[in-house]
Amino acid sequence: MGSQVLGFAILLVAAGMTVALPNKSMDQMDVPAIFVFGDSTADVGTNNHLKTVFRADFPYYGIDFDLSKATGRFSNGYNTIDEISMLLGFHQSPSPYLSLASDQSTFKKNIFLGANFASAGSGILDSTGSQLGVIPMRQQVEQFRLVRNSMMEVIGATATSGLLSKSLFIITAGGNDIIDYFKSNMTTISQQDYMESIISNYTAHLTNLHIMGARKFGVISSPPVGCLPSVRLQANLTLPGSGCQEGINEYARGFHGMLTGLLRGLSSDLNGMVYSLGDVYNMTITMMQDPLAFGFTNVEEACCGGGRLNAETRCLAMQYPSPNVCKDRGAYLFWDSYHPTEHACKLAAKTLVGAGLAFVAPMNFGQLAQTKVQDE
Repeated sequence: MGSQVLGFAILLVAAGMTVALPNKSMDQMDVPAIFVFGDSTADVGTNNHLKTVFRADFPYYGIDFDLSKATGRFSNGYNTIDEISMLLGFHQSPSPYLSLASDQSTFKKNIFLGANFASAGSGILDSTGSQLGVIPMRQQVEQFRLVRNSMMEVIGATATSGLLSKSLFIITAGGNDIIDYFKSNMTTISQQDYMESIISNYTAHLTNLHIMGARKFGVISSPPVGCLPSVRLQANLTLPGSGCQEGINEYARGFHGMLTGLLRGLSSDLNGMVYSLGDVYNMTITMMQDPLAFGFTNVEEACCGGGRLNAETRCLAMQYPSPNVCKDRGAYLFWDSYHPTEHACKLAAKTLVGAGLAFVAPMNFGQLAQTKVQDE
């Protein structure tokens, strides 16, 4: 265990929390497949196949990936879903669905390890990112339906049902919906109506996945989006120590509370459903409040970009002037104006997979993976 991660574990224990990181990678057969839904924090190349400006298949994205390859991940290397997948015994996150579907000769073979449907810029609501040419969660769920149908063609309905009941369904969404509200909807829709609309749509998406065989749900709530360099820039909170945009953070905190109630209710109503809810909001705030304990020296600025907070211009090597890129990327919380660094993603994944109830409840992702589902 690295010194920074060890320091993280010590800090959690000191705060009265428990950490149970596995001594070795878990047996992949505990989770035969992983299916991923959500936004840019989980996208591993979906948007490479779309006509959208929300892409990360160009330098300096992927600067710390193998061969410094820009894969479409909005990170300097791996993202949180990759790190979770590796802790569960996989090589990295499953491939993007659109990549798998582009080669029908291998599609029906490759889907049995899972697929990543996440699309940068998307949200729980169809309207989120609707002008950006991205894939909202409703459509991502429909893409999973095609994967499930293909599985049934190969191994039959009963075997497909058994495989999916053991698989892990990871969903990370909501942040873009909240940001969109502050950008465009505040004058036309009340906070309560908007948040209820998000939860209503989320309920429908989770229920549809359950109908199609999903049983183990690893849900990640919204981070403190008011602390993103891009949002702080918009609020003109650009001086060191000036804090976050608390108005928008209030929505992110409320969203986690609503998710808690939603998942508790669904797990009572839907046969065999079990879940783990990761509180990324408080995980991130904890890192920001004591950054040195986590190996960070900068939790306000983007590592890659330009202008104030390194967030006024994009992390795009081809533009002029060329963006700044910090040398010690492990010392930064944020890679670009919206997304965490690989180091931050690794800390988040270790917490989601191995931490106690303070940050992930009613069980962590590692425990969720090993849970035996009883459908009846």
